Amino acid sequence: MSLDAYPLVSDWLTPQDNDLLIHTGKVDIGQRISTALVRIVQEELALPLSRLDVAAVRTDHAPDEGITSGSNSIEQSGRAVAAAAATLRKHLLDAAINQHGGTPSDWAFEDGYIHRPGTNIRINLISLAQDLPPDLAIDPDLPRHIPVTPPAPDMRGIADMVTGRFTYLHDIDLPGMWHARRVSPPHARASLRDIDQTVLDRITGDGLHVVRDGSFLAVTGPGEWAVVKAATRLGLACNWDSGGGLPETDVFAHLAPENAQRFPVVNGTPQKVPVPEPLDAPDLSGRFERPYQMHGALAPSAALAEWTGERLFVKSHSQGIYPLREAIADSLGLATDQIEITHVQGSGCYGHNGADDAAYEAACIALAHPKIPILLKWSREDEHAWEPYAPAMAVQVDAKLADGRIAALSAEAHSDTHRGRPRPGPNRAGPAKLLANRFRAEAMAPYIAPPNMGNHAGMHRNLDPVYDIPEKRLVKNLVQGLPHRTSAMRCLGAVANIFALESTLDEAAHSAGADPIAFRRAHLSDPRAVAVLDALEHRLPPLPEGMGRGIAYAQYKNAMTRVGLAMDLAVTDTAEVKLHCVTLVADAGRVIDPDGLQAQLEGGVMQAASWALYEQVTWDRDGITSRDWDSYPVIRFDNVPDFDITLLNHPDQRSVGAGEASPGPTVAAIANGIFAATGLRLRRMPFTPGAITQAALDL
Repeated sequence: MSLDAYPLVSDWLTPQDNDLLIHTGKVDIGQRISTALVRIVQEELALPLSRLDVAAVRTDHAPDEGITSGSNSIEQSGRAVAAAAATLRKHLLDAAINQHGGTPSDWAFEDGYIHRPGTNIRINLISLAQDLPPDLAIDPDLPRHIPVTPPAPDMRGIADMVTGRFTYLHDIDLPGMWHARRVSPPHARASLRDIDQTVLDRITGDGLHVVRDGSFLAVTGPGEWAVVKAATRLGLACNWDSGGGLPETDVFAHLAPENAQRFPVVNGTPQKVPVPEPLDAPDLSGRFERPYQMHGALAPSAALAEWTGERLFVKSHSQGIYPLREAIADSLGLATDQIEITHVQGSGCYGHNGADDAAYEAACIALAHPKIPILLKWSREDEHAWEPYAPAMAVQVDAKLADGRIAALSAEAHSDTHRGRPRPGPNRAGPAKLLANRFRAEAMAPYIAPPNMGNHAGMHRNLDPVYDIPEKRLVKNLVQGLPHRTSAMRCLGAVANIFALESTLDEAAHSAGADPIAFRRAHLSDPRAVAVLDALEHRLPPLPEGMGRGIAYAQYKNAMTRVGLAMDLAVTDTAEVKLHCVTLVADAGRVIDPDGLQAQLEGGVMQAASWALYEQVTWDRDGITSRDWDSYPVIRFDNVPDFDITLLNHPDQRSVGAGEASPGPTVAAIANGIFAATGLRLRRMPFTPGAITQAALDL
């Protein structure tokens, strides 16, 4: 896809002075795509690290690769850069031969030069590249050059991050810059009636400025602390119409087929055909549930914007700067070429959190104050209460057993949309997905997403089990009209679906009296999947007394990284789950950056463990109540397990996405480990002490 839109070597690689600049439309949010791209080029061209750099991802300067999501960075940008580097290598070699003769085997790439061993002919690679035609087309079929000894990885930016020298978006400090804070309604259904005029007068008398557009309200001025205090005062001075408050409905009760648009899923893709009848008299039946959960970014969202009077410049940690630019342009009546957005890293940012909304809000404020850079920061309360959440999900699984195997399986996933990013679309879909447009004077109704009919997309991601099951009945149920704005969070529907499917596999193995790994292996014909489970079984340590071991296996989107995982854990007398050890085996094809891959897998395990054990959005009619780390707890250092990770490298295979491969198996393995330790089958996340105690009482 990326190569189709950007078919030239210069779209991806350009000489600059004596360096080679790598271009990508995928932003680095900690998944180390920058490191991987540098390593890909370094392997191909043998350039020193000091002569390789990755260009800033900026609209009209970087390739438009849409949104950095779905574990597609290596699949798309990585593949494009690899093909560009292989093409550049071939043409550099041809140019050297044309100048000095010889055959390809007579030449070598080393330390930024092309040279003929045994002679004094050494050609500077960058200088030679500058003489090549600028319209050189990429040959995607050229073989990759993979050195016998791969170069050492460059963990780009990590030293500054660890030592506190890294400049995140939130740390930017420009001459003449103003700070801004939003003033939030109590909840999404509230609207602003009026403001106490005496408070407004005091704020403006202090040299600060209030921006009001309908119910969109913000304070801006040169001093950050003064702006923060004024925004708090202004919030207390507002009179809001509650609009009836937030619904306090039982969301899980509403996640049912009778409330849904229903689509059978065949080979991972929804179909517009009648839904088949349910399984008759299943041997196993269970409903698995996940509550609304949030991204929980380390730093709340932020953005910097400046309106010159003709052009709008924005710095954002959004993962989709091109779609965001279109949505902002449409919202503000500007042409897209009047807006330039540059990606700047935010601390702990990923997924569709508040980044896009903060960028648009900063732009709105900047338009009211031309030629002044405006740095808007959301508060922790803003982020927790207003970011788009991962939707609540319910997955009903039924299975029939025969001869110790699963003969038939039915799985029905229910949730609201996972697709709320501000992509353009019919009926001004991009602007309708930006939060501030709900509150401006010319307010837009909340966006209602159509069903996502893509392969392994949204709620039906990984609904189709990778196992060899003779009869499968899979159904997607889109339920709308639920209380909260939802969108993409890591893995989308895969976490709830793998939790449900792998819990059912575990229950089926227990029913058959079979070893959980052997039971899974018996349902797999993919030799690489079997190899993952074989390696996992070989790596398992002895299980300490009093602990349970949960097993899970999955392949993300049924096409990307394969992960086999064992979680050893204990359940205390107070029903707390204590994680002891994770044994994980992964097959991501050809491994480009082993340290980065391991970090992604470990990070996925820890985030999923937090989801499984602690996280849940709560609310009442007056608004979101989980607005800080006490009311929305996350996993802490006292429950971090030991890790044993094995990577099965396949240098002859293509690299596949891994950033979202481990969370689904982790949640399932924890649930299965709790069952192994206690005999209790937990079916609703999070598995809190209260939930475990209640499950014991319900026996």
